[in-house]
Amino acid sequence: MKTDAEVQLMLRERHKGKTQQQAAARAGMHPNTARKYSRAGKLPSQLKQPRSYRTRSDPFADDWPWVQAHLERDSAMQAQTLFALLCDQHPGRYQLGQLRTLQRRIALWRAQHGPDKEVMFAQIHHPGHQAQSDFTHMTDLGVTLAGQPFPHLLYHLVLTYSNVEAVQICFSESFESLADGIESCLWQIGGVPEQHRTDNLSAAIHQLDAEGRKDFTARYRALMSHYAMQPSTNNPGVAHENGDVEQAHHRFKQAVDQALRVRGSRDFSDRAAYTRFLQELVRGRNQTRQVRWEAERSLLRPLPSHPLNLCRELRLRVSPFSTITVLRNTYSVPSRLIGTSVLVRVRAETLELYVGTSLLLTLARLHGRQQQRIDYRHLSASLVRKPGAFANYRYRDELFPTLTFRRVYDTLQAQQPSRADREYVRILHLAATTSEADVEVALRLLLDAGQLPTFEATRAVVRPPSPVDAPRVGAPRLDLAAYDRLLPSRCAHD
Repeated sequence: MKTDAEVQLMLRERHKGKTQQQAAARAGMHPNTARKYSRAGKLPSQLKQPRSYRTRSDPFADDWPWVQAHLERDSAMQAQTLFALLCDQHPGRYQLGQLRTLQRRIALWRAQHGPDKEVMFAQIHHPGHQAQSDFTHMTDLGVTLAGQPFPHLLYHLVLTYSNVEAVQICFSESFESLADGIESCLWQIGGVPEQHRTDNLSAAIHQLDAEGRKDFTARYRALMSHYAMQPSTNNPGVAHENGDVEQAHHRFKQAVDQALRVRGSRDFSDRAAYTRFLQELVRGRNQTRQVRWEAERSLLRPLPSHPLNLCRELRLRVSPFSTITVLRNTYSVPSRLIGTSVLVRVRAETLELYVGTSLLLTLARLHGRQQQRIDYRHLSASLVRKPGAFANYRYRDELFPTLTFRRVYDTLQAQQPSRADREYVRILHLAATTSEADVEVALRLLLDAGQLPTFEATRAVVRPPSPVDAPRVGAPRLDLAAYDRLLPSRCAHD
């Protein structure tokens, strides 16, 4: 079968006056073949007719009505599933290599008789008009901090016209993370678009009724009002309406993965180092969008004079257990606050405790529900006075700061079970009043030496006996009379 280019070359040679044999030789074909195309006056592609017959018999001819009935009942049935059913019904009739034949036959049926598919409508984006944002999980990238896993999310904001982006590390899809992410990203970009579109996050949207009507929460409206942005959201379950940021998630995570591979390690010394890595990657990606960014930057509105720093405020009373419960998670606080009414400002990553206008304490926020963070420093003084409460304390596992402390308690339980609780809570109080690191080193030394890590033994290592006092040296008394006697002789010499 000759190509159109070969036949066209032969025809050009004939038009130049070459003979049939010369033109055929120049095009690399037999003279009879050249004569055929000259007489037809058409190219090979024009002479080719679609084949209306099969070159081999259809192996599924007998069972096709059965297959078609299943497809008409449920068009999402896969060819592999139907092929497996056919093999079960007719053992030995079909071979594994015929699966591809059935897949092609079903694909043709879907093209001719299958249901209509949803159409995606390409949108025209206008500079300065819209930003889209959403959260994306980053845990699957395997990032670690100082060798420890770092499960986290990213809040990702993208300007739909220029695709300039900004990111913020976060740990939940709470409203506080949303507000912190919006403000951080807008200040990274340096301007405000007309509209902000987000997914149907419960942090920003609440449903009004079963028919799907919804409204923005008061806090989200306040945030949008501060930046003079119009809030917008996509329809539930229709992620492509937030498609720019969804695609940006995929591309950005690919870029992070490739940058980590180039770096040769997924471990960072601390969170600050990882943040710098992400920001440098974002900066490099945004540099490739400068043409459209120049057109969009001038149309962005200026930032307000200051961030809003929205947070949730809760008025709570410290329980007799020296704990507070915030959003279904339990936190310990200093025992001096028992019975005190405190104002808790819930932020994306911290809880701030106020009495009146005074900030007393900042705690790391827990995410999820039914979790607890108990600081032994808040309870150790009371435990020393009530050591019997330790054995059945509800949050006892939280009172082992490290694995070394757990080993010490197990050792005491094994060798001095009647005094284990008393000895351990006194060791815990020693760590609270001195240095946890020093106490842990002392406990390791005792365990490695095979000594029982009692309170007295631990304190002796942490606070060794004072050295012998050095003799006191008094200040010398200076007699200046000798210098006075030298003055007359000096004057006489001069």
